[in-house]
Amino acid sequence: MQARMRLLAAIDVGTNTVRMLVAAKEGGRLRPVLRRRRITGLGKSLRENGAIGEKEFRNSIAALREFRREMDALGVAWYRACGTAGLREASNRDAFLSAAAGKGVSVEIISAREEARRTWEGVTGHAKAGGGALVMDIGGGSTEFIAGPKEGDSISLPIGVVVLLGSFRLSDPPLRTELRNLAYFLADRIAAGTRGWQRRTFRRMVGTAGTFTTLAALDMRMKAYRPERIDGFRMDVSAVRRWEKRLCRLPEAERLRLPGMEKGRERYIVPGVIQALSAMEIFGLNNLYISDSGLLEGILRGIANGKGEGEWRGKGWKKG
Repeated sequence: MQARMRLLAAIDVGTNTVRMLVAAKEGGRLRPVLRRRRITGLGKSLRENGAIGEKEFRNSIAALREFRREMDALGVAWYRACGTAGLREASNRDAFLSAAAGKGVSVEIISAREEARRTWEGVTGHAKAGGGALVMDIGGGSTEFIAGPKEGDSISLPIGVVVLLGSFRLSDPPLRTELRNLAYFLADRIAAGTRGWQRRTFRRMVGTAGTFTTLAALDMRMKAYRPERIDGFRMDVSAVRRWEKRLCRLPEAERLRLPGMEKGRERYIVPGVIQALSAMEIFGLNNLYISDSGLLEGILRGIANGKGEGEWRGKGWKKG
C-alpha cells in the first residue's frame, strides 16, 4: 500500500545525529511512515582540527547509504537532505558531499536562517507553539532561538552540545568547578546573544531536538521512544532543574541506564540541560513544552507545498 502513496522524505545531517523522516502526503496532511536516527557525532572533531573525523565521516555516510536503501524500498517520490552547522563549518565538507552523492544522497547545506525557519514551520503544527512561544532548538553545532518565520525572528549561537564538549572538557562525572565554568559561559553567551529579545514577551518555551525529547523521555521513564507521547509534554522549570542536578552528578554509564536515555546521548545531555535551564531562567519562563517535531517536519512541509529551495527526486533536481 505504501508504494502506491506519494511518499516524501526529509533527511537532516546534523552535527551529532543523522535523521530521516518519511511521510505520506494525504491531501493537505503529512502522515509519518518511517523514522530513522543514527548518532554519528559528525562534528566531534571540529573544534580540534576543523574537519569531520575519519570515523564520524564513515559512520555518517553509512547512515545515508542505509537511508537511501530504505527510501528506494519504500518508493519515495521526493526527498530533500539538508546539512546544518557541522557541515557549514567542516573544512572537508566538499569531500563529504561527494561521498554522500556517491551513495545516492545529494546533501544541500542550508543557512542558519533557513534552518531556523524550517524548524519553526515544523514546530508550529504543535498546539502549544504559536503566539507567545519561544522555540529553542539545541543542536550539536549550534542552538537556535526562534520566535517566528520572518527575518529577525531567529538567533543562532555556536553553542551546540558537540561544539561545547570540544571546548569544555568534562570529567566523568563532571567536577563542580567544570560545571560552574560551563554554566557561567552558557548563561553569559545566551544573555549576550539574545539581549535584543529580552524585552519581548514570551509565555512559554517550546523545546525541540534531542536534549528536550530526552528530558521528556527521562521524566516519563520511557523504555521505548514514542513520539506521540513526547509531543506536547510539559515540564516546569523546577523539573528541568531537578534533572540538571541529577544528570550532572551521575557518571555516563549510570546516565545510560536511566529509562529514557538514548545510547550516544548520555555524554551530551549535560551541556544540553544546562543551557536549556539557563535560557528558561534568562527569559523568566516557567513552562517548557516539548515538541517531537522540528526541522525534519519543516523540510517536509517545504517539499509538500512546493516552497523548498530545492527538492530532489531520485537523482534529478527540481527548483522550488
